Formats: sequence, C-alpha cells, structure tokens
Amino acid sequence: MTVAINLRIIGRVQGVWYRGWAVSQANEHGLSGWVRNRSDGSVEALAMGDSTAVDTFERRCREGPPMARVERIERTPTNWQDVAGLRQRSTV
Repeated sequence: MTVAINLRIIGRVQGVWYRGWAVSQANEHGLSGWVRNRSDGSVEALAMGDSTAVDTFERRCREGPPMARVERIERTPTNWQDVAGLRQRSTV
C-alpha cells in the first residue's frame, strides 16, 4: 500500500545536517517528496511511497543524525504529489 505523510520534526534539527541526512534516508528506501527548514526552527518533510518504507523513514527521523536532538514529530496524512525522489527545498 502506498501512503503520503507530512512530518513536522521539532527540536534541534536545523544547522545539524538534518535535511541532507533525511534526503539520504528517504532515497535509500525509494521514497518521493521533499524536506525543508521552517522559519520556526522545525524541519518539515513530505514522504510518499510504500507504507513500510514510510514508517521506517519516520522512525529514523525520530532519531535523526548524530548532532540532532528530536523532541517530537507531528505526523499528518496528506495528498499524493507528483514528484520523483526526495529533495531539499528552500526554507519557508
């Protein structure tokens, strides 16, 4: 089953290579979507693909790269978008 979710990652997640790490994690599992910094200090990700791969991606996002400190993640189901691969986007 394929799913699309929006994740809001809150904690010390900017300036610690979180976005680049998230892109590599998502691409490793064949997910599509994007990841970007938010002006409030959080990171936002859209992840789309096989439900097992999306769940694995979310679990890894809860850990993050070594310098990150994830306090919590807000997960919201969302609509599928037509994008290939997972890429970084500009801050909003």
